[in-house]
Amino acid sequence: MKKIKIQNQPFGPFPTMIIGADVNGKPNYVTVGACGVVSLKPVLYVSLKSTHYTTPGVKENGYFSVNIPPISMVEQTDYCGIVSGKTVDKSSLFTPFYDELGRAPMIKECSMNFLCKVIQVIPLFDFEMFLGEIVAVYVNEDCITDGKPNPLKLNPIIMMGASYYSLNEVVGNLFRTGLKLSENK
Repeated sequence: MKKIKIQNQPFGPFPTMIIGADVNGKPNYVTVGACGVVSLKPVLYVSLKSTHYTTPGVKENGYFSVNIPPISMVEQTDYCGIVSGKTVDKSSLFTPFYDELGRAPMIKECSMNFLCKVIQVIPLFDFEMFLGEIVAVYVNEDCITDGKPNPLKLNPIIMMGASYYSLNEVVGNLFRTGLKLSENK
């Protein structure tokens, strides 16, 4: 198959997350695709523009939440990425909840939530990458199978290019599906 060179920019797929932080005493949220795993330790990263309204809240409080919205929340999720907390109060868009630390708002309507404590900030171009130690994880009870989060039940929004997508099926098992190649050699 012939490869075609395209514009040099991130295209995806990226999991779509809503980042939460208290800003000026109110919950605020921003949608990002720049969020993910850093290592096998319980650490996530999130990259926020330095000019985002949420960024000073993360810095001030030292905590942020990473909320995984299901497909049914695609309108609210996109809206959080369109409007700024500088001009629109997003605090009533979702039902916030806090754990016993009370440091960052998590979104009750989201399938899964991570509370992260900032352990490092890395300036990167016009962004700030926050490395956050996961201090709490919450999952909707109906999204758990055999004691673990079920990705198909979480039904996360996947961002690729200028569109949102959903997961449709399991196509393999981590560290198992590839073993078939070992057996054939």
